[in-house]
Amino acid sequence: MQFEPEQIYHVYNQGNNRKQLFYTDENYLYFLKLYRKFISDKADLLAYCLMPNHFHFLINTNAESVKLKQVGSLQLTELSNGIRMMLTSYSAAINKQLGQTGSQFRQKTKAKLLETNKVNYPFICFNYIHQNPIRSGIVTMMEDWEYSSFKDYAGLRKDTLCNKEMANTFIDFDNNNFVKESYNAINPDFIDALI
Repeated sequence: MQFEPEQIYHVYNQGNNRKQLFYTDENYLYFLKLYRKFISDKADLLAYCLMPNHFHFLINTNAESVKLKQVGSLQLTELSNGIRMMLTSYSAAINKQLGQTGSQFRQKTKAKLLETNKVNYPFICFNYIHQNPIRSGIVTMMEDWEYSSFKDYAGLRKDTLCNKEMANTFIDFDNNNFVKESYNAINPDFIDALI
């Protein structure tokens, strides 16, 4: 993954062969704990959603994100290495839990730079990430899914994982109408630019 400083990226991955990644509430919470441990000081999280077999992060990079680090024979950015460490640590824990071996994730995590030339892709991606549980049919209301940042922005929970002030600056959503606007349909033509 290549990253540039002061840019917004949609970072996502899924289970190998689309298999399940999260089996219990504790699995979801552990994954977020690993995010906090390995990534939170290397980029600002603007939004996230963990789904049973994949995850989405909307992040804003900074100078720390792109610093280079030697990892064996590889030279990685701090952010790429943080993502690698998070996924490796989570895979080890799930393998232990399930009594198996191997990576739980697809080999390559995707990081899509969101351009804002004609369309506000960060805003669209922000809503796309939060709408994931509805799109997949897991819940009928975004408020019912515990493992996304939607509840934090809706004022239903007070988590500190996301930089809400920065998100409001870059994404420019309406705090007073956040929930209502979050349910607006996303033009299917725009989704291809997010993934």
